Amino acid sequence: MSGSKFTTNILLTILLITGTFALKAQTNSLKNIRVLVYTKNGKGYVHDNISSAVACIQKMGHEHGFKVDTSSNAAIFTKENLKRYKLLIFTSTNNDVFDTDEQRVVFRNYIEAGGGFVGIHSVTGTERNWTWFKQMVGCTFLVHPPFQKFDVHVIAPKSPLVKGIPKVWQHEDELYFNKEWYPGITVVMADDLNTLDAKAADIKEKGQGSFSNLYPAVWYHRFDGGTIWITALGHSKESYSDPVFTTLILNGIKFVAGETKKLDYSKAYAKSRDEDVKY
Repeated sequence: MSGSKFTTNILLTILLITGTFALKAQTNSLKNIRVLVYTKNGKGYVHDNISSAVACIQKMGHEHGFKVDTSSNAAIFTKENLKRYKLLIFTSTNNDVFDTDEQRVVFRNYIEAGGGFVGIHSVTGTERNWTWFKQMVGCTFLVHPPFQKFDVHVIAPKSPLVKGIPKVWQHEDELYFNKEWYPGITVVMADDLNTLDAKAADIKEKGQGSFSNLYPAVWYHRFDGGTIWITALGHSKESYSDPVFTTLILNGIKFVAGETKKLDYSKAYAKSRDEDVKY
């Protein structure tokens, strides 16, 4: 065999092996991991979708080989307990969901140590008085028009986060307008404000802010050590049996799990909930 052919064959073999490893890593990113689904609500509105969301994620766990724990008890936020989880999922949590600032620091340290976070729907209305949490989520809730159909656009078509999602998806939901937007987020799907009912014009004017006709619906970022994925969609119980919406959530879980490595608490630095972020 000539030297050039031998070199070519070696390169092809290396590419095949590395490609196989990359595919295997992607395929098995959920296998045998453990996630925590947290559902606590503070004083105020509590969504009736929570049990449906939990059942949806438990079904995903069964189908994809990952373990799902659920809780609405803030006492679970201890360092030793959170070490068990690849990522945390807050589904339609609302208002204050921690009982003490000590628990808030434990949660923050988990993210600083490299933990993963998935937030669904009214997670943007969670811990509204905690600046760090609002920055982590990417914003905080402002207002929404009545439940209705509107279009949601994929604006990052090459992202794995939108695999299996229609480029334009007509969806029935609450369109959340938010405030205090964090500048570090990357938006992958956006609500089309032109498709809102004309009766929502006043709320649209109040909530639209400096955005034009596309408004963030799904985004991610890497914040203070952790990997964060958020969707403001998901109000109705029926959403959690909608194959498009469940694919969207699964994509988010896969992404966060794949980006989240072993926790390293040597990188966790905050001693108080409001300590300045070390960018």
